[in-house]
Amino acid sequence: MKKVLTYQLEYYLLLWTLLWGIPLTAPQATPSAALGYQPKYPSDFSHFAYVNPEAPKGGELILAGFGTFDRLNPYLLKGVPADGTQLLFETLMVKSEDEPFSKYGLLAEDIELASNKLSVTFRLNPKATFADGTAVTAADVKFSFDTLKSNQAHPQFKFYWKDIQQADVIDQYTIRFNFTKINPELHLVAAEIPVFSKTAIGNKSFDEIVTESLTGSGPYVIDKFDLGKYITYQRNPNYWGKELNTRRGMFNFDRITYKYYKDTNVMLEALKAGEFDFMSVYNSKAWAREYVGPPFDAGKIKKEELPHKNNAGMQGFVFNLRRPMFQDIRVRQAINLGFDFEWANENLFFRQYQRCDSYFTNSELAASKSLPQGEELALLEGIKKKFPKQFPAAVLTQVWQPVSTIPPYTLRDNLRQAKTLLTEAGWVLKDGILQNAQGQKLEFEVMLAQEGFDRILAPFARNLKKLGIQVNYRSIDVALYQRRQDTFDFDLVVAVFGQPQSPGNELMNLWHSSSATQEGSNNLLGLNNPVVDALIEKIIYAPNRAALVTATHALDRVMLAGEYIVPNWYIGVHRLAYWDKFGKPETLPLYYEATDWMLKTWWKK
Repeated sequence: MKKVLTYQLEYYLLLWTLLWGIPLTAPQATPSAALGYQPKYPSDFSHFAYVNPEAPKGGELILAGFGTFDRLNPYLLKGVPADGTQLLFETLMVKSEDEPFSKYGLLAEDIELASNKLSVTFRLNPKATFADGTAVTAADVKFSFDTLKSNQAHPQFKFYWKDIQQADVIDQYTIRFNFTKINPELHLVAAEIPVFSKTAIGNKSFDEIVTESLTGSGPYVIDKFDLGKYITYQRNPNYWGKELNTRRGMFNFDRITYKYYKDTNVMLEALKAGEFDFMSVYNSKAWAREYVGPPFDAGKIKKEELPHKNNAGMQGFVFNLRRPMFQDIRVRQAINLGFDFEWANENLFFRQYQRCDSYFTNSELAASKSLPQGEELALLEGIKKKFPKQFPAAVLTQVWQPVSTIPPYTLRDNLRQAKTLLTEAGWVLKDGILQNAQGQKLEFEVMLAQEGFDRILAPFARNLKKLGIQVNYRSIDVALYQRRQDTFDFDLVVAVFGQPQSPGNELMNLWHSSSATQEGSNNLLGLNNPVVDALIEKIIYAPNRAALVTATHALDRVMLAGEYIVPNWYIGVHRLAYWDKFGKPETLPLYYEATDWMLKTWWKK
């Protein structure tokens, strides 16, 4: 699953294909499946290219967690889960990180897609066991699916698995998932279902299992924890999958601990003092100026930038369309015109960033910088005929571009344009602040989870104040931030809409109308637009890669034309700081998150 998580393709066949491994009676045979191309690895591959199969085991890794946590069950809506719980659970198949969308066997040793494409059947590896030594069975898989799709779990699963109708146990090690309709990626989506022990849960209500751990089949178990302060995972010496080719060279640390900090400045000083070992850095100013000092000068702490091919998606200041003041596109456009990215990049970001210009930035899925043509034009015109009132006409006549102050554009001209839009929208300056006919003031709050964005918001707020718009911003406790975000109790937030290499079902939880009122969904915008809905469904049910790309281009144009966010920025590298006591594979994956790759593949020297 992904809250907002990101990647670029280099080749795709026109028709999607399910590909098989060699017969499962052969040694180390591994089933594989991919969407639209042939998987990179043969069924008898020895290990992924981005791991060291001879990596030594042992030692402890200490990481930093930010804020707090109040639950160990990662699949609930309420509260903040502990970092690292992904180490406890496994899925039927596992994704390769140097391919766009390929799955290889993990709990499952076989996969079969029905000829009518309306079901997929998995046969489990009979050697697979939970941490308590009991076998992983088809009944556990069904129980996990049914539970996560129920009202007791986070609602994101309902959206993501909407087209998976039910799970049927065929025998002890065989499970079949039935689909409501043909969906080209659904067999791969089903392969992502996390599995936990039915027996261990027993008669307990799932949503009441909060501060105790679910029993999974992953490489680690929880050793000890103190809510909100730290959590330690211990590598399971009896881990059943350690010799699998999809796990060889991975999960090399004996112990992994997360220590929690409520302040990023304190966190940096703790890194320098050796309280923890590794962190990804997201603050450009800190990266340029604050990751310095004796440990860095002596080479004890390394600073490194690792390239990636991730689809950057979209980061931005997100308007909550549930607020009446933001329902007028002219207001959103005017606010957008007040943000001077070029000034911020020069004066605040040390020229480290590029501007997000798409909801699929830095990938072939981004709409072109010309008017739609061919099949994309035909698709958009068809949608326009179906929803003429909701369709943004500018999509067919104008090419969207992010607001800029690169000459001949200037901030002064942008603010003049913003003033005209606000006047047209009925906002009049009274006592230094804009008000509408009902006396409502154009004033809003930007909710932040951590310090650092205030230096970015301050000049943005000053620009908007010249127009008569009052912007307030403050950082709040992480638990409160999460609760307010889950209940959509905010005006603007900073959010990242991450995108995979092959977008699909996760879009339901991002922008589809069905998720607009569901608390806990990722539809932070509150987007309820039949044009967007129709295009999302075109993507999900695209019969081939070419149709998917076409539909994604069309969706991108419609989303950009809606002016739903103030676009931020992205960077094409991972910025890492870590103590020089680790080894890492020579080969980088293509599509990866840095901390996740480190957890899986690095080792203690």
